[in-house]
Amino acid sequence: METFNTLVLSLPTRNSTLRMRLWRALRESGCGALRDGVYVLPAAADTAALAKMENDIRSHGGFAMTAELKPRTADQLADLRRLFDRSAEYGSLVERISAARASLPRLGARRGQTLLRRLERQHDRLAQIDFFPGEAKVQAATALSALKAGYQGMFAGGEPRFSKRGMRSLDQRRYQKRIWATRKTPWVDRLASAWLIKRFIDRDARFAWIARPSECPKDAVGYDFDGAEFTHVKNRVTFEVLLASFGLEQDAGLAAIGAAVHFLDVGGIPAPDAKGLETMLKGAREKARSDDALLAEAMRVLDLLYGGLTGSRH
Repeated sequence: METFNTLVLSLPTRNSTLRMRLWRALRESGCGALRDGVYVLPAAADTAALAKMENDIRSHGGFAMTAELKPRTADQLADLRRLFDRSAEYGSLVERISAARASLPRLGARRGQTLLRRLERQHDRLAQIDFFPGEAKVQAATALSALKAGYQGMFAGGEPRFSKRGMRSLDQRRYQKRIWATRKTPWVDRLASAWLIKRFIDRDARFAWIARPSECPKDAVGYDFDGAEFTHVKNRVTFEVLLASFGLEQDAGLAAIGAAVHFLDVGGIPAPDAKGLETMLKGAREKARSDDALLAEAMRVLDLLYGGLTGSRH
């Protein structure tokens, strides 16, 4: 039978600062309220927060203790699980996502991107404390994916369609000191492809960020948009196409990154490094104030990932 960790507490009567801090900590950790002064977390959750709250309360003269709670029947377990039902919170998030999608045309690219990032953070925070996920989480993830697709289609030219053309090996010498053009507001596939180009194909590469394919400079090498020289081919994303085109597929580190990029860009088989890569790139995106700055941060992230996968310094 599943177990839960329980925090039993009684606060000093005149410490409003402690009360507010405790309320925030309980909310952020996802605790369920069994009754006033009794809060629970599944044992499988990260319960270090309970110990921290216990110490904080004790240090301010309150009473607090943690204990293990074991439901004895299936009904008791169901009652405890209901304390962690996030359906209403997911429902509220889906409403905000729907409103954001309707407002994209008037918000524009920059403000729309800011709103998208905010909703992504809200979704991620909620998912972290969703200890018993169900259909509500699926619906929220679907709504967020639709918002991302709507944003990409409106402001970034949309994801390229898969081409049916064949793959061919290319002479790397023809692709030196070139301008490489791709859609602005780059994300996983475009960022990883830029890193691959700079580190393994054209060390003197420069990058141009374009709003639509028609803006691609005539002398530039286009990638990751419909009609580009390098784009999605059959079941491969652009990063994987570049690997194949320049004979880099045998590099185990690059192949592992390619699997993560594929999963994050178009789905499919989950890759071990995908979640970590996505999290780090989200952090880079929060820090960067331009596409060039984002690429600079992504270069460092991917350098570290590649080094960790191969034990080498590239």
